[in-house]
Amino acid sequence: MSDIIQLLPDHVANQIAAGEVVQRPASVVKELLENAIDAGASSIKLIIKDAGKTLIQVIDDGKGMSVTDARLSFERHATSKIRSAEDLFSINTKGFRGEALASIAAIAHVELKTKQEQDELGTLIEIEGSTIKNQEMTVTPKGTSLSVKNLFFNIPARRNFLKSNTVELRHIIDEFHRVALAHPDITFAMFHNGSENFNLPVSNYRQRVVNIFGGKTNEKLVPVEEETEVLKISGFVGKPEFAKRTKSEQFFFVNNRFIKSAYLNHAINSAYEGLIKDGSHPSYFLNLTVDPKTIDINIHPTKTEIKFDDEHTLYAILRSSVKHSLGQFNIAPVLDFERDNNLDTPYDYKNKHASTPTVEVDRSFNPFQEDKSVSKSAGSSSTSYRKEPAGQWESLYVGLESKGTKTERNFSEVEYESQPEHTSLFTEDKQVESAQTTYQLHNKYIISTIKSGMMILDQHRAHQRILYEGFLKHLTVKEAVSQQLLFPLTLEFSSTEMELLQQLKEDLEHTGFIFSSFKDKAIEITGVPVNVPESEVSIILEQLISDVEQEVPDSNFSATDLLAKSMAKSLAIKTGQSLTPLEQEHLVNSLFACKEPSVSPTNRVTFITMSVDDFDKKFV
Repeated sequence: MSDIIQLLPDHVANQIAAGEVVQRPASVVKELLENAIDAGASSIKLIIKDAGKTLIQVIDDGKGMSVTDARLSFERHATSKIRSAEDLFSINTKGFRGEALASIAAIAHVELKTKQEQDELGTLIEIEGSTIKNQEMTVTPKGTSLSVKNLFFNIPARRNFLKSNTVELRHIIDEFHRVALAHPDITFAMFHNGSENFNLPVSNYRQRVVNIFGGKTNEKLVPVEEETEVLKISGFVGKPEFAKRTKSEQFFFVNNRFIKSAYLNHAINSAYEGLIKDGSHPSYFLNLTVDPKTIDINIHPTKTEIKFDDEHTLYAILRSSVKHSLGQFNIAPVLDFERDNNLDTPYDYKNKHASTPTVEVDRSFNPFQEDKSVSKSAGSSSTSYRKEPAGQWESLYVGLESKGTKTERNFSEVEYESQPEHTSLFTEDKQVESAQTTYQLHNKYIISTIKSGMMILDQHRAHQRILYEGFLKHLTVKEAVSQQLLFPLTLEFSSTEMELLQQLKEDLEHTGFIFSSFKDKAIEITGVPVNVPESEVSIILEQLISDVEQEVPDSNFSATDLLAKSMAKSLAIKTGQSLTPLEQEHLVNSLFACKEPSVSPTNRVTFITMSVDDFDKKFV
């Protein structure tokens, strides 16, 4: 029998490794940006075309590479930060070249230009699918320029799995944010299809956060500072009133490396307990510094998840630090009555004595005197008062009964006004009122009788289905009705969120929204759909952004359907809302007028039925 196990060729092994490291264009962006940072760059430029499918180029002014390093950086298992197995547990850098470059070169056209400061000429290397096509000396500035073109050109199946340009660009921007936030001491710039998306100069950490997420972010930040033997915390958390429906502004950095940790995220949420609504997420931008020997960053291929030696201690320190900051800056409520500043004595009157008020009486004033002017002097000025003649005041009492005579009145003859009785157009209205057919249970379910027994309806899911089909109709027909706002409503969003709203603008207008302007990081709304309160507009848009990010729709996904679902979920009657019998009956009738009354837009059951036989079995 022949041997079965064989060694893989290098180009096949590289393609398999690339599947672990390079999942999408954003993975390439992350690796190249981190390499540029480890090269000691002070300025990094990211250039993207077609959401990274055509071109990803990173230009830095770092230390560059020698000819040998440039060639070795594309070899498998080549690295600059590990010399022995012990080095795996004390990693402080992100990796200077190498490692991922071999995987990237296996699935794309790569062009590398690099030059060290002391060299006169640099090195140019061109690679296609792990094969070196060209290597020569070239004129290039100090630093490195690495271009990755035609990603997955030799693996069409992987390329077909990529999402739409909008979704892929959003992932690239997320990676850019993570790297830029971790290094405010480096200048970053990002260009997509020739237009500048970000230009972030060197600044402190607070300014870097504001430069990325907009000017209004500054007033939302609360500083957090704590230093212990185990952990050092620095950064900012958001005020509770600015909690968002999405998790787009939640960043943990451990030793300047972005990580995801559900455990530490729970510590932040517990610090906000009682301060934010359910379903809202606080913003935080926190840098954690720990001993590299107490963490393991190699448990995940992308290194976004790490393992801590003592998670419980970190949880307690993080939770108490955030809670302390919220209380220190008067964000959290305190058990004390607030003093009304309006009751304080004004500063100018603090040392003045109160003057006793004087009352002046004109004893010569007679109201029954006619045509006489009475003067009243007050200090140096005098004021004249003229009393109009009282006339024959005795005539006011003419016709009244004398005290001696009394007239008895029969109060049964007293007439009073009554409201006119309105006749109804429908004779059966009174019967409907007296015979109620629907009942509300715990302000959550509506119970209605049917021929076979009883129907129990979930009011929130049922209203979602009603609104969903209504919005879908408006979006399809494109004839929605709007109500004008008395004053324009201005809302601010981050660059990523503005990109999403720009894509959905046309569909939003078909539902009834009217946008007067779309600025860099703000939109102005002058009209909203009918029956949408002005206070709900920001909640609806945040929910929509959250749904788009979580659904991650590709090019084949209907944005119209997603928009209708999101708006229906935001505006539907909530659990706990009391409904009148008329509203209950209207909800039931509207549900069964829908095309698919049995399920909600998210394919969850809207009602169940119980027959009389089911009840009989319960009483056996």
